[in-house]
Amino acid sequence: MKRSSRPRILALIQAGGKGSRLDVLTRERPKPALPFAGTYHLIDFPLSNLRNSGVEDVWLSVQYLGQPLAELVAGGKPWDLDRHHGGFQLLMPQEGGGAPAEDGFASGNAEDLFAQRDRIREHDPDVVLVLSSDHVYSLDYRDVVAQHLANDADCTIVTTQIGIDEAHNHATVQSNKSGKVTKFAYKPEKPRTGTIATEVFCYSPEPLLQTLEELHRDLAGRPEPDPEGLGDFGDRLIPALLKRGKVFSYKLPGYWRDLGRPETYLAAHHDLLQEDLDIFNDSDWPIRTNQPQLLPAQVHGGAKISGSLLSPGCVVHGTVTNSVLGPGVTVAAGAVVADSVLNSGVTVDSGARVHWSVIDDGTRLGGNATVGRKHRGSDRLDPDLITLVGRDCRIDGDVERGARVEPGSVL
Repeated sequence: MKRSSRPRILALIQAGGKGSRLDVLTRERPKPALPFAGTYHLIDFPLSNLRNSGVEDVWLSVQYLGQPLAELVAGGKPWDLDRHHGGFQLLMPQEGGGAPAEDGFASGNAEDLFAQRDRIREHDPDVVLVLSSDHVYSLDYRDVVAQHLANDADCTIVTTQIGIDEAHNHATVQSNKSGKVTKFAYKPEKPRTGTIATEVFCYSPEPLLQTLEELHRDLAGRPEPDPEGLGDFGDRLIPALLKRGKVFSYKLPGYWRDLGRPETYLAAHHDLLQEDLDIFNDSDWPIRTNQPQLLPAQVHGGAKISGSLLSPGCVVHGTVTNSVLGPGVTVAAGAVVADSVLNSGVTVDSGARVHWSVIDDGTRLGGNATVGRKHRGSDRLDPDLITLVGRDCRIDGDVERGARVEPGSVL
């Protein structure tokens, strides 16, 4: 049967890993389920971009706390991806097929791709989109695919520009005038550029699968097996594809943030409070989510609110400044919340003070609670000065800035 002229796109969203850098916020939830902007989750962004781009074959590969994530994405229904043919598929880890010491759990995103190689080959797509699940951005993937096919590329790396002082947390990419990638460095100690990989990749299937299998054979032939297997994309996969000479870059237009660290998670919320980000204001490109319906937020007499975002179900009597309140948050009269993110169901009693903190679901801050401290401007991206409080805590004392409070703690 002759194929349509429209390329057949397979999207693989990788939701592996414990999100350990987010510490107590991901102790009991998968990172893609982390809230953003009150009513959204990180997984909503790649799924919504795919839905808006017309990509119908979407696989979500999970490694950690798969059941909560499965419940959240609801078989792809909120994104109209629940279909009888194609559509959304949830890929759970299985024993066998991974790195020898991993018992089926992939050690990195390249190892995860290798584990899915037979499924990809059987699906027989024209291109494979591989996406991370902890970034906030808006992108029409069709534009990336079109450039990828026009270049006859093996791999196209979607890039963005950040401060060079932050680039060591990412893979840096250098390209020539035609967009061909000439240099690639994975989390370099001394970055030479602020152009980084956004962890959105477009692959041609055969070069991808051939390279993965060659790398795996090379590792298997060594005297001592590597417990990390193929590791992450920057460890072996992209460097090997670069040697083939057909790796290109695509510049992502607009906003992009990696929310995988406490300082960037909080910074992205502050970005949202200061500007529109060109992500939530486009009715033709909606960000969809799976959230219960709640009453609109209530702001009572005497409340003081500035530069903040209130989600449905919030009840505010106190002072809220430069903060994002998730669904069902209550701030009593005489309480102060500043420069912070409070996730769903948090209660802040009269007299409590919260500064530069992320407070997770269901936590109650009593009237004697003081969580975090005010920051100077130079402290804003210092993870050691951001206070994280896990879900379902009960706090009625002092929590110093930079502390990590385990879920369920009583202090």
